[in-house]
Amino acid sequence: MEALLAALGGAIIGSFLNVVIARVPAKESLVSPGSKCPSCGTPIKAYDNVPIVSWLLLRGRCRSCGERISPRYPLVEALTAAVFAGVVLAGGADADLALELPFAAVLIVIAFIDLDHRIIPNRILLPTAIYGLAVGALVDLDAMPEMLIAGAAAFTFLLVAALAYPAGMGMGDVKLAGVMGLFLGVAVAPALLIAFAAGAAVGVAIIAKEGAAARKKGVPFGPFLAFGGIVAIIVGSEMVDLYSDRFL
Repeated sequence: MEALLAALGGAIIGSFLNVVIARVPAKESLVSPGSKCPSCGTPIKAYDNVPIVSWLLLRGRCRSCGERISPRYPLVEALTAAVFAGVVLAGGADADLALELPFAAVLIVIAFIDLDHRIIPNRILLPTAIYGLAVGALVDLDAMPEMLIAGAAAFTFLLVAALAYPAGMGMGDVKLAGVMGLFLGVAVAPALLIAFAAGAAVGVAIIAKEGAAARKKGVPFGPFLAFGGIVAIIVGSEMVDLYSDRFL
């Protein structure tokens, strides 16, 4: 039941994340105007704005003009619902959700913005870092030293990587890694490992498909960091414990 409620809440939050993904890069207000058709500009009625369901009932088209509406909208809503449910199933409904669920939502937003625009906006990273520090202190003050050290370590690690290979990542990725450390603590280590492994796998696949031309094709690293971060939210602590039990 808790996971189901988290999924329902995630779908609703996902609808708002679509607004953030579209408007933050354009430096538009997140509050007004309300949702509208991207083709004809007609305001979307409340009954046509039910997450996932409305898009399916309308067969992915605007009720007013009949133009196609991108399937990304229900995709983001469904993804957020699935991630929220996974977080609750993995860790239960406890105080940590005050950190985990908002951070998961931010990672989803960052992944899609970076895919679209190749940027990770400071307008998202800075408030997220402040929120992590403030709420983290309220949830578990004793863990703050670990979080700060993890944030500094992840930032430094990605900074060295960015300086060594500036074509592969930018300062947005470096700052995102630091924010990830603030939320994940020591679990940021498997998050970064997963991000680099996923990025390498996709890079190999692109090279295999496109050959030498793929070397000139840039792939944003933010989505891989977001993927690693979400995995770490769900099973990061278990991965750290497994490593400690086996090798330390």
